[in-house]
Amino acid sequence: MNKRVSKFQATAVLGALAACMQPALAVDIKAGDWMVNVGGNVNAYYTFVDCSGGAVGGLALGGEALGCGGRDSRTTIGNGLLPSGLVTSATSQLGGYEVKALIGIYAHTATDSAISQNSGVDVRQAFFSFGNAGLGTVKLGRDYGIFGANAILNDMTLMGVGAPVQATQRGRVALGHIGAGYAYLNHYGQITYTTPKLASGLTVDLGLMSPVDDTPVIAPSAYSAASTPQFQAQLTFTQGDIKAWLGAKTQRFDPLAAGTPDLTMRAFEAGVLYQYGQAGVLVNVQRGRGLGILSDADQGRVRSTHFLVQGTYKVSDQLKLGLSYGRSKNSADSAGTGGLKSNANVTLGAYYALNSAITLVAEAGQTRSKAFAGARDKMNGIALGGIIFF
Repeated sequence: MNKRVSKFQATAVLGALAACMQPALAVDIKAGDWMVNVGGNVNAYYTFVDCSGGAVGGLALGGEALGCGGRDSRTTIGNGLLPSGLVTSATSQLGGYEVKALIGIYAHTATDSAISQNSGVDVRQAFFSFGNAGLGTVKLGRDYGIFGANAILNDMTLMGVGAPVQATQRGRVALGHIGAGYAYLNHYGQITYTTPKLASGLTVDLGLMSPVDDTPVIAPSAYSAASTPQFQAQLTFTQGDIKAWLGAKTQRFDPLAAGTPDLTMRAFEAGVLYQYGQAGVLVNVQRGRGLGILSDADQGRVRSTHFLVQGTYKVSDQLKLGLSYGRSKNSADSAGTGGLKSNANVTLGAYYALNSAITLVAEAGQTRSKAFAGARDKMNGIALGGIIFF
């Protein structure tokens, strides 16, 4: 059994995506033609939040109901934006193809009980892929979506907490800039294809996703999956210190009740990441009908716009500082929004690589929510903790 420093591929878990920022220790086991890799992450963060307002409805992340878990202030020691996870993959070269199979199993840290079982296991990934330099790569199974992957992958709070929303951190994870900067990339059964990297620096990702129902949080479900799959696509350009992307996704939903308006989700995304020496800048924009604040069609037919801007600077080989601001806005006061006009979050973070496996994190931020009627909520929060990749 050989232990070595390696990087997870971008098709691995979000924890593995985070590992692209920092090498992760893993265990490789050679078994015949196969290389079996076992790795993952464990993380925990002390968060404290204080909320004021409580007058904004819907998915108001800065309000007492969600932001502070139904109180005016709260403390949790739980996961950050990443769940703790165990990822097992097997890779081989067979018949001229690079073949891979991966299963990712995840668990949360914080609960409201000191004696009940922490049995919330989340299997987000179970897929296999095959390809080569001439063909590109084909993937089949359950994995993260294409749309929104670059936003969350390059979000500095992926290594930390971002918006420490208590309603989600207890029993799941914090939100980073989900709902306050970008919509979640989601998990789908899928068949996807990635082209080889072209000489111009371009790659194309195309995906057929198993269609999903709407995901309302504050209202009854109004739509179900239609008979056609969800389509996702992304064009990525990489050249030197610049990475830019254009993405889109669409899905037809069927109304559950007579008289409910038809819904076809159509969403678009554009972003750029520029790394200049020790400094990095990220800008990402998403917009679409049915895109939702958190996930697909969680507010019905309303059109939403998400915007994220971030700047980071690596002070030394170990310490990186960053400032990020994200905003998610609804265009109309429809029934599905619960009156929510926008969520915004600003986070100041410091990320210290104690060694090749452990990163210590300190973040402070504020999340604000606005209602169409004029009410405002505010949540101030801090997070202290760390993450280990193995």
